[in-house]
Amino acid sequence: MKGGMAMIVPNETDQHNTERKKIMKKDELKLLKMSDIQVREVDWLWYPYIPFGKLTIIHGDPGEGKTTFALRLAAACSTGTPLPNMDTIAPITVIYQSAEDGLDDTIKPRLIEAGADQERIINICEEEKSLHMLDERIEKAIVQCGAKMLILDPMQGYLGERVDMNRANEVRTIMKSIGQVAQRTGCAVVLVGHLNKAAGMSSAYRGLGSIDFRASARSVLVVGRLRSNKNVRVIVHDKSSLAPEGKSLAFNLGNEEGFYWLDGYENISPEELLSGYGNAEETKTMQAEELIRAMLDGGAELPCGEIFAAAKRKQISQRTVNEAKKNIKGIVTRKVGVKWMWSISGEDCNIAEVSYEKE
Repeated sequence: MKGGMAMIVPNETDQHNTERKKIMKKDELKLLKMSDIQVREVDWLWYPYIPFGKLTIIHGDPGEGKTTFALRLAAACSTGTPLPNMDTIAPITVIYQSAEDGLDDTIKPRLIEAGADQERIINICEEEKSLHMLDERIEKAIVQCGAKMLILDPMQGYLGERVDMNRANEVRTIMKSIGQVAQRTGCAVVLVGHLNKAAGMSSAYRGLGSIDFRASARSVLVVGRLRSNKNVRVIVHDKSSLAPEGKSLAFNLGNEEGFYWLDGYENISPEELLSGYGNAEETKTMQAEELIRAMLDGGAELPCGEIFAAAKRKQISQRTVNEAKKNIKGIVTRKVGVKWMWSISGEDCNIAEVSYEKE
């Protein structure tokens, strides 16, 4: 412009960038730096079986004792009575929901028999509307009564009418939601689940519905009975994401003596339990124990990889070998270079004579 200052007209690109910045500022993502996250230890209701603020699944075939175990768990926690290997706890409030049994003729009588504090066992009324895992009443009830444990029995009864339990994307959504409720409230959420009929499969694939149920849980317990003694029910720690797997537990059920815990039950694998551990034939765990003792006889020290390889030739899994290792007193492990070496000291030396093929 002659005799004056030139006028600067914003171009379209400048205008676009300005509008874009406004939109981005409005919809700015909340990002967290790991350096700002405060480390917090996991709190436990029953170490290492049931953590607070997380999901735990109790699996079992129908009639094997999983509901009895769940009710005994609720009763013990309501009175502060320690379960096997449990630290002393103060009594807590428990929300117990049953989709299969009546509260008046089944659940309450069994809780009375178990010695529960009835004032501390709460139920969300479902007379007018059925409950499901996405239901906001769950979190409201936990907060309102200060519950520290929620039990849904069975979890398949609380998925909601429109959820297909075999569709992974639907299961992930509902499990993420109930997991977030557990996380926000610090409540231990225990889901009791049925197993499918696929006998002989790994326990990881025996849960009814999508494997994402199991994937979402931080702890999975399997309950089953022994064929050799049908009054004995065994609880095996099948998955533990937050701590080493706990030892197997057992209780008596089904005779005139009623319910009581059994002491000192040895570790067995979930597959052994579900196939009827306790038959006349020795179990894979027993075979693995004998194999370990034989290979480490006379003070021998071997890489664990060599033991795993010998077990594999006998169709014994690495997991079963590790379970068997827990049952052997005096076993010593040490790292040499990149290899873990195993040896046995003490009374478990010079025990078994079992043949194995060297590589």
